[in-house]
Amino acid sequence: MTETERITTGSTERSARLRSRARGRRLVRAGVFHLFSLAVLVVILYPAVWMLMSSFKPGNEIIGSVSLWPDSASLDNYATALRGIGGVSFWTFVVNSLILAVASVVGIVLSCSITAYAFARISFPGRTFFFACMIATMLLPFHVVIIPQYIVFNQLGLVNTYWPLLLGKFLAADAFFVFLMIQFMRGLPRELDEAARIDGAGHVRTFRSVILPLMKPALVTSSIFAFIWSWNDFFGPLLYLKNPTMYTMPLALRLYVDQTSTSDYGAQMAMAILALLPVVVFFMAFQRHLVGGVATQGLKG
Repeated sequence: MTETERITTGSTERSARLRSRARGRRLVRAGVFHLFSLAVLVVILYPAVWMLMSSFKPGNEIIGSVSLWPDSASLDNYATALRGIGGVSFWTFVVNSLILAVASVVGIVLSCSITAYAFARISFPGRTFFFACMIATMLLPFHVVIIPQYIVFNQLGLVNTYWPLLLGKFLAADAFFVFLMIQFMRGLPRELDEAARIDGAGHVRTFRSVILPLMKPALVTSSIFAFIWSWNDFFGPLLYLKNPTMYTMPLALRLYVDQTSTSDYGAQMAMAILALLPVVVFFMAFQRHLVGGVATQGLKG
């Protein structure tokens, strides 16, 4: 073998060893990354798994045992949860939550889309000032306005009704959704508005026939967030609803825990699982639209 062949062979073997070492390092890094990801996943999912397993345990076993798996699994907790509590059926709580969630979605989609169109497409005196005021409301803690809002609704006789929980949805009081839709509209070409005006369309026709059909990703994203936030809202119904027949699912969960008498933690866990199912189904059904709607906020047309 000539000197040139030996050099070539040695270089090839050395390159093969380097590639093998690099491949080994990549495999080690990938293994460590996946093990770390699995560990984080276990930590994140453990509370949900514990809640699911606890829904099959007797109440005394939930408090007195740290075991994840039930010693004697039973569906009694689900039967108790489905019977309701305090003379109110489980389905009454479900219907009340659905009423608030669906009405919140309708109110936010209608009012926030119209408000966003006004800020994004119409020039009027004070637009910048009012837009700044709207953004400032996102920085205002909710606890600051609790007492004034309650006094106003109480004087109007709206306490113990759903109006305090829904009125703001129909008046575009949720600045987050208005801002989200404004950002989406700013990415739509203004040539569409100009073409509509040339055809004789006013703002109402332009919004209804041109802008609104193109806002589907933003509308779906807002609807998903509005539904989930309304379904999971605990403080608002707790503040304004006094009649148990008007309670929502989060308030119904609280009824199973009584500091002065016996608490049924098993039924509470079972109802928590049942209350979680609509949110999971709703999210899974519209997950693709949610990801697409959020992703398009960074695009300009």
